[in-house]
Amino acid sequence: MTGEDPAGGLAAAVSATVRGLRAVTHLDWSVPAAGLEWSCRETAVHLAGDLTGFAAQLAGRVTGSYLPLAVGAAPGTPPGALVDLVGASGLLLAAAVRAARPDDRAWHPAGSAGPGGFAAMGTAELLLHTHDVLHGLGVTRWRGEDPAAALVLDRLFPHVPRSGPDAPWETLLAATGRAAFPGLPRRRTWRWYGDPVVGTGVVLCEISPSLARDLADGGTGGFAWTADGPPEGTRAAAALLLRDPGAHRPGWGPYAIVRARDRRAVGWIGFHGAPDADGRAETGYELVPSARGCGHATEALRALARWALAQPGAHELCATADAEDGPSRAVLRRAGFEHRGAGRYVLRAAGR
Repeated sequence: MTGEDPAGGLAAAVSATVRGLRAVTHLDWSVPAAGLEWSCRETAVHLAGDLTGFAAQLAGRVTGSYLPLAVGAAPGTPPGALVDLVGASGLLLAAAVRAARPDDRAWHPAGSAGPGGFAAMGTAELLLHTHDVLHGLGVTRWRGEDPAAALVLDRLFPHVPRSGPDAPWETLLAATGRAAFPGLPRRRTWRWYGDPVVGTGVVLCEISPSLARDLADGGTGGFAWTADGPPEGTRAAAALLLRDPGAHRPGWGPYAIVRARDRRAVGWIGFHGAPDADGRAETGYELVPSARGCGHATEALRALARWALAQPGAHELCATADAEDGPSRAVLRRAGFEHRGAGRYVLRAAGR
């Protein structure tokens, strides 16, 4: 989280959600949770598993993948004991966050994260799945606390427009497909970002295979686009990723370019694949017409290049631009790429 005390904020969310769940332990938790394929009981166990898994990742500084950890509950466990399990798991994560150093990092599918990131992810899981359980049980008046929801949005959802300054809870529900933004379609797919690539005036949000599928099928990919988006190049990049999803390496695919001032997606940028044996990767990009000429492509390319050339085994970025494509050539030059002839541009890591 972005607050000064992420562990304290997480612990407060644990207390709020446990109070909400404790009030309905007399009801039948075998019914489906709202909007999910799981029952309320299964959702509570899933929530405890996520919180415990986050704690283990962070405590172990696990950087390569998820630990092979599974959390369950004995058959017939009553709802009150499931609430105890959720509360204990949440406080376990809070303890791991409190013990971690600010620069500690651990792996998550949404991006490597530190203690603040895992606190935000844990808070999001608590707020959203408590909402799902309570709505499944017919309790529709409960709402997540607005300060906690606002911190989650700021930390994990840089690409999501805000419903209004006084509606962070409603915005979080809409960001995760549980409600609709005014004037926008309800999201068919979504994700959060533990470690987005941040540039000057833009944020780059990776398009995962599930978001690529939605884009290729004519959807938004979970982004709020300008009126003239997404560009066809974005859908083409998404389709390319889906041709061989097993070959996808996180970080080395397409990204949406999100304009920071209004959190609208204005184009795509990314790679045609992971670096080859020589440490070379090729990049491309495209903006919607309404966002051109504002410096967004240059800032996006600079941010992406900084990220890429800081990765192990990546030494050189390449791009091509036709002689007739003056704007693209200018973007490449401003981003530090050198022209090597025949429309080819190269940027090498410092000292290479």
